[in-house]
Amino acid sequence: MKYSVIDLFCGCGGLSEGFKLAGFNIIGGIDFNQKAIETYQKNFKNSKAICTDLLNFSEEDIKSCFPNLNQVDVIIGGPPCQGFSSANRHKMEGDDPRNKLFFEFVKFVDLAKPKVVLIENVRGIITNNNGYAKNRIYEIFEERGYNVTHKILDASEYGVPQKRLRNFFVITKNLEKFNFDSLKKAKHTVTVSEAISELYDFDDATGVVNLPNTPKTKYQKYLRNKNNIIYNHDVRYPAEKVQHRISFVPQGGNWKNVPAELWPSDRKNRHSSAYKRLKEDDVSVTIDTGNNHSNYFHPKYNRIPTVREAARLQSFPDDFIFLGNRSDQYRQVGNAVPPLLAKSIAEAIKELLDNEQ
Repeated sequence: MKYSVIDLFCGCGGLSEGFKLAGFNIIGGIDFNQKAIETYQKNFKNSKAICTDLLNFSEEDIKSCFPNLNQVDVIIGGPPCQGFSSANRHKMEGDDPRNKLFFEFVKFVDLAKPKVVLIENVRGIITNNNGYAKNRIYEIFEERGYNVTHKILDASEYGVPQKRLRNFFVITKNLEKFNFDSLKKAKHTVTVSEAISELYDFDDATGVVNLPNTPKTKYQKYLRNKNNIIYNHDVRYPAEKVQHRISFVPQGGNWKNVPAELWPSDRKNRHSSAYKRLKEDDVSVTIDTGNNHSNYFHPKYNRIPTVREAARLQSFPDDFIFLGNRSDQYRQVGNAVPPLLAKSIAEAIKELLDNEQ
């Protein structure tokens, strides 16, 4: 059976891509960022991509856009949860605009009554303010008859060539309680080299590349487009002074490897990720939303990874195309949930739903 999914605060669609890979039917995605929604529509052509602020999206709007809302099995997304704070607990929760957005997510759940809800957020949500936000999420959904569980997952354990820690709540109703131990971990840790080394020969590319060789690894085979064409591989080099500085940094090194005289000021408090060069035989650092100011550099060349290289490190397949300007594209990639991590969660959710049939 093919289960249906709506993705709220969807961004470009990392979560949706993972659920699609797991065999789910993606009905629609909603986000307020126009370029992210354009990317979403490009990659989920049979889905309804809506660019709107959920605060302005009424119940009538929801029912009009999704007339079969009561047939939706799963609602997924990354609603802001940072507004739940013990420091503000004596105020009305709805006073914080981030909380208002969270309750718009809950409104969708109340209308659709899905069997499963998946919420993704930063891992700090579990410990900040003594776990106040986490506890409120449990309360909000348990009041509605749902079972709630959560876990911080590292994407590198699920076939993604990147160290990325995010928290996931899986919330179920009239099903068994979700068990994170049921997630299938990858048998092999995918490295930076496996993800992007076949692009090394295209360091002068301007967006589109035709890869002539057959893939050499299982991960590359997963990534490859049917016609071996890749997009969003627009190679740009930073200013000469930045290239000169990074030239001193070995793989796995950082700003400390740069001669002190090359810095405009004597600073010892830079973050360890500043001028970090990726290491070919290891997983990547967390892909961020930066562009020319990005903290991580290519393992071989004195530049940041292209959008496509960053997307491969996030486990987006090559047929997933990003729209907008370069900053838009980097932001979309950096904000996304890695599709292969999402796929692992989706497969476990599918098994739970299948067991109910």
